[in-house]
Amino acid sequence: MTSSDDTTNRYNLTWVAESSYPELSEAVRESLRQVVDPEIGLNIIELGLIRDLQIEDESAEIKMILTTPFCPYAPAMMEMTRKKAEEALERPVSVEIGMEMWDPTMMEEGAGADWGLF
Repeated sequence: MTSSDDTTNRYNLTWVAESSYPELSEAVRESLRQVVDPEIGLNIIELGLIRDLQIEDESAEIKMILTTPFCPYAPAMMEMTRKKAEEALERPVSVEIGMEMWDPTMMEEGAGADWGLF
């Protein structure tokens, strides 16, 4: 895989739940667009902060990263992410912070245009 393929795959990330629960995955994706990083002004889907979604019959788990390791809004964004996902899924959701470092190539295609990145 070339480095350009790596970059493309970073923002075209496929969640595990997209194959098993495609309709619910899309509902979660749309619901999470309401969670905005207050420092950047873009939502967590545009930023590519949701790295995975796994849905089970009784619960779900989201793997999320932050734009910076010491984000002062982390607790509030995690809680809003959990609440919005639970609204869409109608089941308990846990949010786990991943260790992957965020970079602008993780953003949805076109989302970085306002920053002059793409």
